[in-house]
Amino acid sequence: MKFRLNWEIAYSLLLARWKQTLVAAIGVTFSITMFIALLGFMTGLNDLLDGLILNRTPHIKFFNEIKPSKVQPIDLSEKLKSSFNFIESVKPNTERVEIYNVSAIMSALSKDKRVLGIAPKITTQVFYNVGAIDITGVINGIEVEQENKLFFFSDYVVQGNYIDLKNIPNSIILGKAAADKMLTKVGDVVQVTSAKGERIQLKVVGFFQSGLQDLDKVQSYASIATTQKLLGQTSSYITDVQVKLKDLNLAPELAKYYGSLFNVDTEDLQTVNSQFETGTRVRTLISYTVGITLLIVAGFGIYNILNMMIYEKMDSIAILKATGFSGKDVNNIFITISLSIGVFGGVFGLLFGYLISKLIDQIPFVTSALPTISTYPVNYNPMYYFIGVTFAIITTYFAGFFPARKASKIDPVIIIRGK
Repeated sequence: MKFRLNWEIAYSLLLARWKQTLVAAIGVTFSITMFIALLGFMTGLNDLLDGLILNRTPHIKFFNEIKPSKVQPIDLSEKLKSSFNFIESVKPNTERVEIYNVSAIMSALSKDKRVLGIAPKITTQVFYNVGAIDITGVINGIEVEQENKLFFFSDYVVQGNYIDLKNIPNSIILGKAAADKMLTKVGDVVQVTSAKGERIQLKVVGFFQSGLQDLDKVQSYASIATTQKLLGQTSSYITDVQVKLKDLNLAPELAKYYGSLFNVDTEDLQTVNSQFETGTRVRTLISYTVGITLLIVAGFGIYNILNMMIYEKMDSIAILKATGFSGKDVNNIFITISLSIGVFGGVFGLLFGYLISKLIDQIPFVTSALPTISTYPVNYNPMYYFIGVTFAIITTYFAGFFPARKASKIDPVIIIRGK
């Protein structure tokens, strides 16, 4: 009964200054709307930018890096073990770039329950022979179906069918920028020369566009069998093993463990793409900071309005306390006013935030660098809506708490005597 009476009094005070109440509610609505729209758009943009790299990058990569031998012949000398040896012009060792015993390695990885999938790969430098001109390029020999399953290969094939790499012998999918440079169309035949001088003619079955212009100028894709044929190697020749994990946070630990176990070089996702993670965190932090600042500013607006209301309603507060309302009741009345503004503004903020996000999601975003993207990216994560309305309620509560505490301490005798 007391709660209902307090609510009716709070409602009357809200209507008594309905213009100021509406301004405060609009402030909260605007803050939450911009918080949700800004965070959804910035997060969607982060996902897009990171996806350009992370979707095409394995969580762990196994390979043999060409590097100088750690142990030089002079280090094996018993007489010179206690001396400092200075060696100049150290050349790389003569080990091959292929991974030894690759079948056993892939078999062991496939049995690990933490591994989502494995995709073998061959990377080799080539020359595209265009008349009398040789254009530098890189051919990636892939297991087509596994590459598509783990790294969404088909999403980046802008012309042709990716599965033709598997079905058509001696075929190639060229980077779009490289194809434009060579004036090549789907169905044409290009001549490719390996670094060892081996030549092969390959049929163009599609174009690939990653969104990174520098990569698309040199990269192309062929099946593993075609690449092995180009290099004159056997079917066991593999230069890279790409691994995707169920939990990418395990990548650094597992890369170190398996690298030591198999005696191969490894790279993990976090190390290779640390700059992208840093950029994502910074952009997200900026979005949260701007959104929360808007909510805090709206909270100060509510605080000022309630403060003015208390000064104008001193007589009403004195009468309430003189007729039996306790300081706690007065405090609850003004907290109710503040929370009502927060809830009202929060609900409409969620609605308008969603509508603006949908509007942004429909705006055309056409660029030749990103053929798979047609509109601006937006992330509709429910967590952003929860954070927005929760922070709005907390902000408006504290915006009303301090004026309410001041109102609860008013001495009715002093107010009435003053009048």
